Amino acid sequence: MRAHVARRVLLLFPMMGAVATIVFLLVHLTPGDPAAVLAGEAAGPQDVEVMRRALGLDRPLPEQYWAFLTRLFTRLDMGESLFLKMPVTRAILERLEPTLLLTLLAAVFSVGLGIPLGVGAAVRHNRATDRVLMVVALLGLSIPSFWLGINLAIVFGLWMKALPVAGYAPLADGAWGSVRYLILPALALGFPGSALIARMMRSSMLDVLRMDYVRTARAKGLSERLTIYRHALKNGLLPTLTVIGLSIAGLAGGAVVVETVFAVPGAGMLVINAISRRDYPVIQGAVLFSALLYVVVNLIVDLVYAYIDPRVRYD
Repeated sequence: MRAHVARRVLLLFPMMGAVATIVFLLVHLTPGDPAAVLAGEAAGPQDVEVMRRALGLDRPLPEQYWAFLTRLFTRLDMGESLFLKMPVTRAILERLEPTLLLTLLAAVFSVGLGIPLGVGAAVRHNRATDRVLMVVALLGLSIPSFWLGINLAIVFGLWMKALPVAGYAPLADGAWGSVRYLILPALALGFPGSALIARMMRSSMLDVLRMDYVRTARAKGLSERLTIYRHALKNGLLPTLTVIGLSIAGLAGGAVVVETVFAVPGAGMLVINAISRRDYPVIQGAVLFSALLYVVVNLIVDLVYAYIDPRVRYD
């Protein structure tokens, strides 16, 4: 197990190097000039050129690329924001709290809704309950999170006035205050993921419920509840774990849109502003952070596999 974890950590460096290269090229090939944005609409060509030299954007692209990689892998420095005038790492960390909390709540909703819905649909296979639950899951996969967020804000915020629809309260001011602001965004972000988990869980549970040991447990007189939750559920979870891991990692990327809808001042809003301003270092830093999150979540899923199923071993 330790050797497997060590190999995955070592693979992190070439993977992040590949991601950094792709992101650097894509960002710099995108139309738009941050120097022109910084110089202002009234600036002339000479003013823009002076700004480009000040930002180092006049240097050849290979030179900028090498400087970026050198800072990243020698000092873990992702550069300085062109507009915020602060290190990218600091800018991301300052906005990370609401994004992480939103992602955590959305993951709780996704798993908490998806697994029971999938199990319930499998147990009541080909019945009305199964069809209704699968229709709900299909709607969850079809409805965009931003559209769902807008409707949740209208119903629960404007009509019922039960929850706030914009802003964020720091954790330092109280945990419940922060959670209240993030319930609607987390529902909008987590519901599509719960639909995917439900469909995968249903398919996996249907396979497990046809196994001989499940039929044997029922023949011995074991109650249906114990048969499902003690014997079938654990094995049914194994194929679903990969989907859960990828869904949780993808929530951080989906938070960009949802944070914009609910005006949550998190890393998502930071990325949106960086894209509109062509703030290259912030865009690169945010994508690298998301890639690192994917790698870490996949590693955790591998470890959970070995914990749930003793037959899984990493040599």
